[in-house]
Amino acid sequence: MHSHDVLIEGYNRIKEEVHAVVEGLSPEQLQARPGDGANSITWLIWHLTRVQDDHVADAAGTDQVWLADGWAERFDLPLAKTDTGYGHTAKEVGQVRVASGDLLLDYYDAVHEKTLSHLSGLTPADLDRIVDERWDPPVTLGVRLVSVLSDDLQHVGQAAYARGLL
Repeated sequence: MHSHDVLIEGYNRIKEEVHAVVEGLSPEQLQARPGDGANSITWLIWHLTRVQDDHVADAAGTDQVWLADGWAERFDLPLAKTDTGYGHTAKEVGQVRVASGDLLLDYYDAVHEKTLSHLSGLTPADLDRIVDERWDPPVTLGVRLVSVLSDDLQHVGQAAYARGLL
């Protein structure tokens, strides 16, 4: 198994969990928050997708699906188009709303397909390429991709927990 195959397996698992969390829920259930300062399922899935879209596009030197394919307009959120949800206040979390789970899943699936396309062409040497020099040590592509994978799994797990509370 090649290193990119391991990453593809990990990202495919995220997709399975995202669909398991979102499918069958009403917009009201997706927006439900277990507490005043808690994140909704909608926000968690939107955020993990936005971060994956942003980070993978940056590392690949491509445009974000959110911006290039009109997802920002389809969601029509009262946020900056470049917003990924990082550092959101409870009020901002509440502003991330969708008319249906299909919109969330369709955006997630578009990002997932672009991610897989990028991952499938990687070589082991590519994973050692520095993609962010703002850290000490600088961040390699491999570390960035594992970081996104880890963050996504954490957020989809939080969303699954929130679904269980419904």
